[in-house]
Amino acid sequence: MKATALAHPIQGLIKYHGLRDESRNIPYHDSISMCTAPSKTETTVEFGHYENTCFVNGEEIDREGYERVMTVLDRVRRLAGFEQGARVESHNTFASNVGLGASASAFAALAVAAADAADLDLDRGELSVLARHGAPSAARSVTGGFSQLRTNTTDAECAAERIAAPFEEDIRTVVGLVPEFKHTSHAHEEAPDSHLFDGRLAYIHDALADMQQSIRDGDFETTFKLAERDSLSLLAVTMTGPENWFYWRPETVRLRDIATHLREEEGLPVYFSSDTGATAYLNTTSAHADRVAAEVEALGLESRIWSVGGPAKVIDDHLF
Repeated sequence: MKATALAHPIQGLIKYHGLRDESRNIPYHDSISMCTAPSKTETTVEFGHYENTCFVNGEEIDREGYERVMTVLDRVRRLAGFEQGARVESHNTFASNVGLGASASAFAALAVAAADAADLDLDRGELSVLARHGAPSAARSVTGGFSQLRTNTTDAECAAERIAAPFEEDIRTVVGLVPEFKHTSHAHEEAPDSHLFDGRLAYIHDALADMQQSIRDGDFETTFKLAERDSLSLLAVTMTGPENWFYWRPETVRLRDIATHLREEEGLPVYFSSDTGATAYLNTTSAHADRVAAEVEALGLESRIWSVGGPAKVIDDHLF
């Protein structure tokens, strides 16, 4: 009863913020993201143990993470009709807790591996729901590519679905890595207390519709212009919550300046985006990725050039 799965992290384009139902990880509104590759999480799950253990990159997971892992594993055990303990080991090829969507790939890989190890015959939508109980973003990592998580008061219908994107092959995301540790869950907890949150809820539905249409049309400019604007909206809500959490750093602002300069002064297709973290994405096309990466590294930051990643999947090579 062992299986291993691979999943890619996500870059939020129209991001969810705040949970309508915290016990079931159901957000207030839909969200759209893009999986990034070759960044990946690989996770092996083996049932049949006396107790539960979970390690990430060779280190035991913290209490909050452990409880979220157990939420997913307990659902799998109920569906499979057994109570066996599980050994879980996971490995990331990219930095965690810096704003690169690690929770998405972590719980997508966990859900797919655990379901397979328990010999459950779940379709992609059901796997998406299972992963969502670990992290809402993981629902979109399960489906891969450009995906939309549709919120719903019914648990089984709050699942992600893929959006056809004719421009996937040409998209490149240059990551400007700002290693500032953070916990996204705290931002979601206090988001509804911001005086700007109601305004975000009013704006979000048109933004989602416009984003969905631009992706289907293969409209690079509109897609990533919307993502840039949504990043600013997300920051505004977070920084006006009770703790006034301003998660950008000076390097984050400089990364946004690079995108603005290259776009407005040189006419290059480059758009800034960030999730709840200091690390930033500069979205561009394959023809300009190396140039953008050179600008990032000129700031003294590490860069990565990523493309669009596919859905989570079972693989043959186990971690133990």
